[in-house]
Amino acid sequence: MRKILILANNDIGLYKFRKELIQKLVQKYKVYISLPYGKHISELEKIGCEFINTPISRRGTNPITDLKLLWKYKKIIKSIKPDIVLTYTIKPNVYGGIMCRINGVPYIPNITGLGTAVENGGLLQKITLGLYKASLKKANCVFFQNKENKEFLSSKISIYNQKLIPGSGVNLRHYSRLDYPQTREVHFLFIARVMKEKGINEYLEAAEFIRDKYPYTKFHVLGFCEDEYEKKLKEMQGRGIIEYHGMQSDVREFHKFAHCTIHPTFYPEGMSNVLLESAACGRPLITTNRSGCKEIVEKERTGYIVRERDSSDLIKKIEMFLSLDNKERERMGILGREKVEKEFSRDIVVNSYLEVIKETLG
Repeated sequence: MRKILILANNDIGLYKFRKELIQKLVQKYKVYISLPYGKHISELEKIGCEFINTPISRRGTNPITDLKLLWKYKKIIKSIKPDIVLTYTIKPNVYGGIMCRINGVPYIPNITGLGTAVENGGLLQKITLGLYKASLKKANCVFFQNKENKEFLSSKISIYNQKLIPGSGVNLRHYSRLDYPQTREVHFLFIARVMKEKGINEYLEAAEFIRDKYPYTKFHVLGFCEDEYEKKLKEMQGRGIIEYHGMQSDVREFHKFAHCTIHPTFYPEGMSNVLLESAACGRPLITTNRSGCKEIVEKERTGYIVRERDSSDLIKKIEMFLSLDNKERERMGILGREKVEKEFSRDIVVNSYLEVIKETLG
């Protein structure tokens, strides 16, 4: 049986967004997964994967730590001798790609976002682009999740074969269209890691203004909280401006009563899974004019686009949403669901992978 090795940086993303692909792969191949241990590893093992515990410092820039990861990938590839390697996120893409290239192993990286190092420019951008060049040059196929990432890297690096896919896609069976809430209260959701780059400051500023002017609104925050925001969220919850629910395993329960998802991110997204899942549930969207977000929204038809880092524009778009009657809001959600059905089904992503793997292995 031929062997496929998957390199990733966390179990949550691999299980939530790649599970359907893995279920297809284990039917035909022996599948190994290399990533740090997490609570979803047992579920991935039940599907049929063999787990290799591989610690990764996801945001760290310590060269010694990264060299250890490079060495670990070398040992894994030498031991398993995979027929093909699939990689996700920056460090697996870069260091896994370099080791595959050195060892002559076919590999398919997925650019899930270029990261802040590339976006912010300077020396770190030059170093990161150099690593991308070393890792992607001989890739059998590079999957990009949005057009701007594809055009940017392609202008800096010669890439032999590349394909654009609709992010990770969304499982339209799991995220089915929900009945639209008919309550007078209007509920907004923020679903993301609570950090500056995800637009939490703009969301909280908008929530304070809107709650004061429109008392029938409710603002919810879901996601893991960075330490610097914990005190602020508690204080604003105490004043009745927001409701903080922490990290949630099933956001569908919140979409049931929510009227709209607000995602004011300026983080370098590949394609926003938060927006895809919200639209699949039939919820209108308010998000920023960024790659990985704007592709999912049809302006004033399925939601609204706002300028990034601009709370006043966010407030304006929330007020535009509130000016609609409930039937118009529901219609927005229905049209958003139709859009993801046509353009962002996870089946499109899975089939793209199966096709490239078949072409590569023959």
